[in-house]
Amino acid sequence: MKNMAKKLKIVCLGGGSGGTSTLLRGLKDYPTHLTSITSMADDGGSSGRLRKAYGIMPPGNLVSCIASLIPDKDSELSDLLMYRFPGNSRENKSLGGHKLGNLIMLAEILRTKDIYKALAVTQQMFGVDADILPATDERTHLSAITVDGRRIHTETTLDLALYAEPYGLKKIYITPKKPKVNPKVISNILAADLIISGPGDLYTNQLPVLVIPQIKQALLESKAKKIFIANVANKPFETKHYTLKNYIEAIYDHLQIFPFDTIIANNNLQYKIPKKYRYSYVKVESELRKNNSFRLIEEDLVESTFPIHHNAKRLAKVVMKEL
Repeated sequence: MKNMAKKLKIVCLGGGSGGTSTLLRGLKDYPTHLTSITSMADDGGSSGRLRKAYGIMPPGNLVSCIASLIPDKDSELSDLLMYRFPGNSRENKSLGGHKLGNLIMLAEILRTKDIYKALAVTQQMFGVDADILPATDERTHLSAITVDGRRIHTETTLDLALYAEPYGLKKIYITPKKPKVNPKVISNILAADLIISGPGDLYTNQLPVLVIPQIKQALLESKAKKIFIANVANKPFETKHYTLKNYIEAIYDHLQIFPFDTIIANNNLQYKIPKKYRYSYVKVESELRKNNSFRLIEEDLVESTFPIHHNAKRLAKVVMKEL
């Protein structure tokens, strides 16, 4: 990492509690200005319920990013923000499953009528100084074409594989096709020193941000260094048996270009992934180590206590060496 007279600007694209938030958790220890840009296609779980009930933007990914950036000394506050209420009986099922942070965001959105004011207040409450931004200024809807040509709809259907066999996604698309994007999203991308996509679910977290026309155009115009972080492991149904080459091809198929000059991949496949998760490690083809179109960095990045995720601190250390 270079000796920095001023904070370097890092933009993270994607979402997910085990994806972008893991990266942010590691990067917060460094003197950088962080921007997180997350998809507004989420329609499941607590976020989806609040989205439907109140007509708001789904807050879940935004809250996960805020929680990951709370200083380690205040880890209890991070846990509190991510706390999910139990309950499935008639008396408490309306609250059961909701994340406290989502309810705080809901209250602020309803109170201020402005998601950006709600974000600012929530971040101030928890001592988070970063740009946590929705990728769009309107709710988007996620759909996909399966490998056998069927069209399926909603982020939840894709995320949980709630469709008939054969499983497997070929291409995703969002509606509206050209959603409104806050100018700050674009200006932060264009001003970035480093732009990162991943880790996170390919078809339900990463690509739904990358395919937004204004974001794609800004990404291509940006002069920043661009890094793609490969997942440690493949999610069942969504990217089953994918190798690194499959991830590259999927991004190329959606953008007609692979816009990243560097790829960071995990090379420690030794920890046993519990069978109940049904995940498998993402493997790197030897041919990719000889290519001239991008730089491939392979390091031990796996979280030994939960080997389908990255170790946040080791991942951040590798990223910061690129600046």
